[in-house]
Amino acid sequence: MSAFGAYIIGDEILSGRREDKHFAKLRALLHARGLRLAWVHYLGDDPRRLTEAFRHSFASEDIVFSFGGIGATPDDHTRQCVAQALGVPLELHPEAEALIRARFGERTTAQRLEMGRFPRGARIIPNPYNQIPGFSVGNHHFVPGFPVMAWPMIEWVLDTQYAHLFHREDYVEDSVYVWDAHEGDLVDLMQALTARYPEGTLFSLPSVPEETGGRRRLELGFKGPRAIVEAAMRDIVAALEKRGLPWERPHS
Repeated sequence: MSAFGAYIIGDEILSGRREDKHFAKLRALLHARGLRLAWVHYLGDDPRRLTEAFRHSFASEDIVFSFGGIGATPDDHTRQCVAQALGVPLELHPEAEALIRARFGERTTAQRLEMGRFPRGARIIPNPYNQIPGFSVGNHHFVPGFPVMAWPMIEWVLDTQYAHLFHREDYVEDSVYVWDAHEGDLVDLMQALTARYPEGTLFSLPSVPEETGGRRRLELGFKGPRAIVEAAMRDIVAALEKRGLPWERPHS
């Protein structure tokens, strides 16, 4: 099954002038469809780094969503860097041109038409907010940085191009909170579970008392095929109760 990745682009994200919201939203959109993220990269407005990143991911089979940098101002480089990574020219896409002219009418300018210049062979992604499209090349999909535009565009891509992948993978996650325990106290249990269930993956996420109202907490869980996770969680709960360690399910 193809892996999903994301680029989140913009100096404003790295400098803190804007807070990224795409990571959490994309993760939620994928999760709702039985899919999950394999990686996320944050990149500034550096053409060399952008081109290098795109060249690397185009060489893979990953399905990639890229947020930001597709406008026509001097600090927008995504369209140009995608074209450079692929070794193709930028061309005014006829569907994009028609949408831009319909949007602006007599106020259509060469600068506005620049937003419809995509790498040769690109397909458009409809933008329900202002009709200025994004674009796809292969399994890479490029949308604006504005959430109000980007998120419905991503949903459209997922639902029209990848519905055949929805809820296909046998993958779940489950966990419990273990109270008043140190990770070091449970290493032997973790090692035994990892050896017993190699088809799954154990995870351990400690929290310091300042994060939990003064009480030490450890989230202990398993992820992988449902049958494996269910069996591993039964073993975890049995071991915790045998050791007299208090535990509870995370609040949903």
